[in-house]
Parts: sequence; structure tokens; C-alpha cells
Amino acid sequence: MAIKPVRSTFGPMALLDIKPRHVYEYIHRREAKTSARREMELLSHALTKAVEWGYLDRHPFKGEVRVEGEKARTRYVEDWEIVEYLSLVPRRKSGSVLAAQAYIRLKLLTGIRRGDMLRLTMSDLRNDGIYIEPSKTEGTTGKRMIVEWSDELRAAVAMAKAARPMELSPFLFCTLKGECYFNEKGRAGGWESLWKNFMKRVMEETKVEEHFTEHDLRAKCASDAATLEHARQLLATR
Repeated sequence: MAIKPVRSTFGPMALLDIKPRHVYEYIHRREAKTSARREMELLSHALTKAVEWGYLDRHPFKGEVRVEGEKARTRYVEDWEIVEYLSLVPRRKSGSVLAAQAYIRLKLLTGIRRGDMLRLTMSDLRNDGIYIEPSKTEGTTGKRMIVEWSDELRAAVAMAKAARPMELSPFLFCTLKGECYFNEKGRAGGWESLWKNFMKRVMEETKVEEHFTEHDLRAKCASDAATLEHARQLLATR
């Protein structure tokens, strides 16, 4: 776990002694650069909390350290791959495969972020469209967006409803207990397991050879067209 190497290196140091040069040195010495960057993100978060709790007056290196990050993903999800994902035959009348396929359909039609998608409730589905308060604006601008209904969008939402393991859940995507996939810590472990199992079947039972991520799917939605016409045409084939 990331906490162990961070604790062994920075644990003996006083909070006021941690400087930007120590972060650079830590990353330089670590062979696993990706892990090193994530460990420094953890340290940075811990120091942010130290400021919040009054142990420090200011963060010792936030905004002062510039470390080359991981290369941005360039995975483009091809149309034929989407067709393969949506062609995977579910083994149950509800559950993981159907939920993942409904999620993909909604993502292509709306481009909604995962966090906002998995927090959608029945009350967000209104007469004039789907009401979304992006989590990135929650508590700040309070900006809301409305995705207007189309035949394709109604069909995708209907599929998501039918895939729920608990019909009376207030959430469009829900756990076996009918709860939101996100817990009080902001983690969605149940959904991540569902998605992992779905991708495993896709790799084993279709012609797709490389999995895709949430960001890959959003990138496809953004890059294919300024309108939803491309997604509508694609989903109309399934």
C-alpha cells in the first residue's frame, strides 16, 4: 500500500521540515515512478489535512512541485467495439452485464461523468429530461444541466431500470441492496467490481482485445460529434 513507503520515508520527519526538494528526491530515487507520484499525492493530501486541523499554517509544497505525470491515454474506442460490448449475452435478467450495457448507452448519449451517473435517482428523471447537478459544481456554483429526452435516451433509461437488482431502489444504478454505489467515503467498489467482471467477459467472449476505461468512453462521446447524432446512429444498430 502507498502509505507504507510514505510513512517509512517521511514519518520520522517533522512536518515543518518537509520541503519541495524532498518530494523531487523521493520520486527520483523510486524506480516505480507511477507509484511514486501516487504516494506523493497521498502525502500531499495528508499535509492538506494537517493545515485544516491546525498543525501547519501552510502546505509545504502544494503548487510548488511540478512532476511529469503519466502519459495521457490515447485509447479510442471503435464503433465495432461498442457493438461487441452491447452484443454480450447476459446470463441473468438483471445485474452486471445489463447494467454495464445500459451505462454505456447512457454515457454515449449524455457524456455524464461516472460519479454523476451512478448518483442519478428516480427524482432526477423528469418530464422535460434528466436533471443533473455535476459533482464538480456541487457546493460552489450549484450549476445544473438538463439532458432532454429522446427516444434513444428513454430506451437507455428503461434498460437501466430493468437491470436494477432491486426494482424499488431510488437510484437508477444500484447495488443488490438498492443503495447508491458510492459509499460515505466516496468510493464505488461495487461498481468497479461489476465493471471488471463485465470487461473480463468481453475479453473472453467477443473480438475485443483491449478493455476501455471511463475516460476512454467519455473521450469517444466528446470526440465523435458535437451532437448526439453519431451515438444515436450507433445505438440504433443494437
